[in-house]
Amino acid sequence: MKVYFLGTGTSQGIPVIGSNHSVCKSIDPKDKRLRVSVWITWENASYVIDCGPDFRQQMLTSNCQKVDGILFTHEHADHTAGLDDIRPFFFKQGDIPVFAHRRVLDNLTKRFDYIFENENKYPGAPSVQQIEVVNNQPFTIGNKTVIPIDVLHGNLQVFGYRIDDFAYLTDVKTISQTEIDKLFGLKVLVINALRIEPHDTHFNLEEALQFIEMIKPERTYLTHISHIFGFHAEIQKSLPENVFVAYDNLEITI
Repeated sequence: MKVYFLGTGTSQGIPVIGSNHSVCKSIDPKDKRLRVSVWITWENASYVIDCGPDFRQQMLTSNCQKVDGILFTHEHADHTAGLDDIRPFFFKQGDIPVFAHRRVLDNLTKRFDYIFENENKYPGAPSVQQIEVVNNQPFTIGNKTVIPIDVLHGNLQVFGYRIDDFAYLTDVKTISQTEIDKLFGLKVLVINALRIEPHDTHFNLEEALQFIEMIKPERTYLTHISHIFGFHAEIQKSLPENVFVAYDNLEITI
């Protein structure tokens, strides 16, 4: 299985519009971060987790040729605003399966009503197949089982996903022991680490490292990075040897 980091930035991306922060002015390509998302492939399967406002650019840069489905973590715009750009995949493949909590599906139905409409549908609009994700109910994509991981982003419920020995968790602030128990034995964990300072709704670096120490995956990649976290190269120097700062267009094999 391969995991391609389509985007590793926080909700504004890096550089932030109009910012004079030194990280926003960095010439290191690893400091340029689109909104957070990953593309996962194995055999003939091709899935993305989240579909933010940079989705079109990410699909072109990664040369993704098909999307068998989209797994949504939650409804915030930096994770969902690119849904209209599934149109080229829909025109080639037909209805695109979307996997999400019922609350998220209902939210998307309101925001993208023309996509979810069944009657008098605009002929150029894409269509989706809605698949509700329920905690403690694994589901199948391709020939693999996905285990939903129920976490909190402040007070908002968010789903992470475990596929084989890989788990992807973003926008996490708290997680119960019941859900932690689903995450042992990982080869690769992807987890959010927004910045050094504490934040109300996201892990900061200290919290992320404490979580990693508890789970003990073989490798961990930090994502959902803010510009105020600092420069990629400097962050990396401060981390344990099996913890890495993910960056856009990084591809790993599991």
